[in-house]
Order: sequence, then C-alpha cells, then structure tokens
Amino acid sequence: MAPSPRAERPARRRPFGKWFADTGWRHVVAIVVSAFAIFPLLYVLSASLNPSGTLTGTNQLFSAVGIDSYVRILTDPQIPYPQWFLNTMIVALITGFTMVFIGALAAYAFSRMRFTGRRVGLITIVVVQMFPQMLAVVAIFLMFSSISDWFPAIGLNTLSGLILIYLGGALGVNTYLMYGFFNTIPKELDEAAKIDGAGHARIFFTIILRLVAPILAVVGLLSFIGIVNEYMIASVLLIDPDKQTLVVGLTKLVSNPRYADWSGFAAGAVMAAIPVVIVFLLLQKYIVGGLTAGATKG
Repeated sequence: MAPSPRAERPARRRPFGKWFADTGWRHVVAIVVSAFAIFPLLYVLSASLNPSGTLTGTNQLFSAVGIDSYVRILTDPQIPYPQWFLNTMIVALITGFTMVFIGALAAYAFSRMRFTGRRVGLITIVVVQMFPQMLAVVAIFLMFSSISDWFPAIGLNTLSGLILIYLGGALGVNTYLMYGFFNTIPKELDEAAKIDGAGHARIFFTIILRLVAPILAVVGLLSFIGIVNEYMIASVLLIDPDKQTLVVGLTKLVSNPRYADWSGFAAGAVMAAIPVVIVFLLLQKYIVGGLTAGATKG
C-alpha cells in the first residue's frame, strides 16, 4: 500500500514585530507623508468653499460649503479673473514651448558639436542661473522703461515684454538637463544619417527630437509650472489689472490689511491649478523616464 501523501502544514503567520520591522514601518511613513501632502490641498479647497470669505471657520474643514467665492471672482468686474487666467495661459504656453525649443537647440549643440569654449560655455550657463532673480529686477525695470519709449509693444505693462524676459533665462538648468539626456542617444545614429547626406538640422528635427521626447516633456512641464507661479518679475513689469497674471492678481486680493478675501484667493488658486494638473497628466508617462535617463550619462 502506497504511503499517504504528507499533509501540508499551514503557513505560519509572521510575528507582528518582525513584519513591522521589515515592511510595516514603510506603510506608516507612507500614510504620514500622504496626510502631510493632502492636508494643505483639503485646507485650500475648504477655504474656497467657505461663503464667509475668511479663514476664521476653515479650521473645521468643510464646515460651510458654497460656491459663492467661485461665482464672485468669475463675475465681479473689479476682479478680472478670466483675463488673468487668459494672460497666464498665453505667457506660460508660448514661453514654455519656446524654452523647450531653445534649450533643445543648445543641448544638441553642446552634445554633438565640438567648438572652442564649449565646456566653459556650458558651465557658465549653469553658474549664471545660480544668482537669484531679485538681483536683476531693478535692471530689468529700468531697461524696459527705456524700451517703452522706443518700442511700446515690448516695453513695460506688456505680455510680450514679459515673455522676452522669461526667454532671456531659457537656457541654464534646462539646457544642462537636456544635455545629459542627449548624451544617452548613440552618436552612431548621427553618423549613419550623415553618410546618407543629412545635415545637422535634418538630424536634429527628424531623428533626435523623436528620441528625446521624454526630456522635452519634463522640461516643458517644469517651465510651464515655473512661469505660472512666477510673481516677482510679473509684479514689477505688469501694472494694469487687465495685463496682470494670475499670481499677481490673486495676491492683490489678500494684500489689503483691512479685508483680505482669502476665500476668493483660495477659489482662484484651485482653478489656477487645473491647467497644471492637466498638463501633468498629459505628460505623466514621460516624466519618470525623462528625469532618470538624463542622469545616467554626463
């Protein structure tokens, strides 16, 4: 008679202390970090839905709910929020796209071409970006005050002038980040294209740009977010309320010490975050690859 198969022993449960030491503490850290990140978002959303317009009752989240603040900032003629939103999108989209294009051209030149001053130029671009924008605000104001007398279309209180200022800092960290990613593209592709008679321009537009799409998406996203959140230069250059961007306009809602419309400010901030979230979701699949691949080869 054949021996009966051995009964399988039930799996022993790991002691809680050992499980917590190996894995459990990670869950605790993840919960704490998630709560720390989500609470400010809930607080702003709760403040935007507070009909009183103050932060007095916001300590109790969603104690009062209403859309009065959203209706007020969208319909009040004293608060040209739709115009602020439109101005911000025009500046952010034009500047972000042009920044990516200029940075890609510079990164391709530094990565593929060999010329005198190449390394010094690359280091200089990064070093210049280390100085804060505050140091240049006075010079920018005086320079564009003079430009307004000759070319009013790109002087003070114009969106085109603001775009030109932002494009003046289009190189820098973005170029260095793209430069690292461009170096990961095999140069054999360039050599094969050159054998077929392609020049640098054709190689760049038909081959390289398709392969570096992840880093272009990352730089575009970072540029878009940075421009939407920029305050210092925009507040100095843009004077008329109809010309201002979201950050400048919303700041004025809470700059009055007698009455600060925090509820309207929060409502405007919530709506201002929508384009950023949409752009992030559209470019999400490129972000991880773009941020990591650029650091693999210098």
